[in-house]
Amino acid sequence: MANNPLKRLAGETAVYGLGTIVPRLLNYFLVPFYTRIFDEAAYGQITELYAWVAIVMVVLTYGMETAFFRYANQEKDASKVFNTATTSLLVTSLLFIAIVVLFLGDIASAIQYEGNSEYIILLAFIVAIDAFTSLPFAYLRYKNKAKRFSFIKITSVFVNIFLNFLFLLIIPKLFGDRIQEMPIYKDSQLIVFVFIANLISTIVSLLLLWPELRVFKIQMDKAMLSKMLSYGLPILIIGFAGMINEVSDKILLKYLLPDDVDAQAQIGIYGANYKLAILMTLFIQMFRYAAEPFFFAESDKKNARETYSNVMTYFVIFTLIIFLGITLFMDVFKYFIGPTFWAGLMIVPIVLAAKLFLGVFYNLSVWYKLTNKTLYGAAIAIFGAVITIVLNIILIPKYGFIGSAWANFFCYLGMMLTSYFWGRKIYKVNYEIKKLLAYALLAGFIYYLSTIIKVDNAIISFLISSMLFLAYVGIAFINERRLLRT
Repeated sequence: MANNPLKRLAGETAVYGLGTIVPRLLNYFLVPFYTRIFDEAAYGQITELYAWVAIVMVVLTYGMETAFFRYANQEKDASKVFNTATTSLLVTSLLFIAIVVLFLGDIASAIQYEGNSEYIILLAFIVAIDAFTSLPFAYLRYKNKAKRFSFIKITSVFVNIFLNFLFLLIIPKLFGDRIQEMPIYKDSQLIVFVFIANLISTIVSLLLLWPELRVFKIQMDKAMLSKMLSYGLPILIIGFAGMINEVSDKILLKYLLPDDVDAQAQIGIYGANYKLAILMTLFIQMFRYAAEPFFFAESDKKNARETYSNVMTYFVIFTLIIFLGITLFMDVFKYFIGPTFWAGLMIVPIVLAAKLFLGVFYNLSVWYKLTNKTLYGAAIAIFGAVITIVLNIILIPKYGFIGSAWANFFCYLGMMLTSYFWGRKIYKVNYEIKKLLAYALLAGFIYYLSTIIKVDNAIISFLISSMLFLAYVGIAFINERRLLRT
């Protein structure tokens, strides 16, 4: 099994999945809790502020993780690469905190949070620490210490979940009306405790990374840093544009919805239903963490391109299974969010399809990463960001958050197609396009059947959905038996 690259990738994806879902758990597995503790407007604030965090996080890591993997595999002294990259991130993270503290009032005013500047301070420390620790986590991945990587991530999220329940549920229930007598709760919005819990869990991760940080030495090899920045800055552009595609709609809704609409509540509804794509998003994140070092490691092998093609095939099959698993059983998955948020369920299939396109794009990205043409990847990401912003500006005023969902769909579709046709000219991989299209059409047809077959009986409806789902899985299993034999 160890000699089969596909099985090794699948195993590493599963192990890294234990850890890579943890950052997402903050926004996903706490969603059922948040959408029952907070109203739509309050949850809208959480959604919007974490959208800003996602964008800033990309800027503060500026492609150093990917650059580290690239040069750690090329240089004889990987520690020099690690020390240089980590030193760079330490300096920029400290500089970021200083800037936020100095210009706190201006920043709060710019994003319309003048009365809640404490949110911004807490989030600034969270994102700065996360940016700094991204390299120690990358180092664990480089050393194939997936279990330790996962242990730290899981421990951090357990702390976060426990503190959320403690601050938002247990203490308020224990003290009732007397809670206002407690200094920390007096004149405080409950939302602040979401960020306090996050900050504490982030500090826990930092402390648990001490063995990796203990070997870290402040070192700035200018030649190495220059190479890493040259390689990583296009990754920054890709990541920044990617985050624009992913989260800008949660920000733009606030400014583009009509004045007579409660924008914060609409952001809350949209954000909660967007999270119902959780399984697709988490799988793609798990896959990315395992696939990035895998693609580089396989690049020098004779059958590398065949391996990349096989990875794409099985990736598409599995993501289509996730798509059908959620859409066919929406009556079950909708309970992941509070009933007051169900008004946005119609966006879920659109978002799932968009995420699938994004996952395919990540697979296709092998062509510009392996050929050091990351600027081309940046150009595609910028193209996607332009689609996102333009379509949001056009569609939000007329269609609200449904317009944002379709903007997401067409953005990732455009990026996927552009990357495929461009990549064929530079680093051609013979993907099984006909097979991929056949699986996609089959999944689309099954989903369409589920929308026209309406049965009032919940049990019969569940059985029909189960049969449709198993039909797809069965066909895929029969056609891909060779994977199990190798």
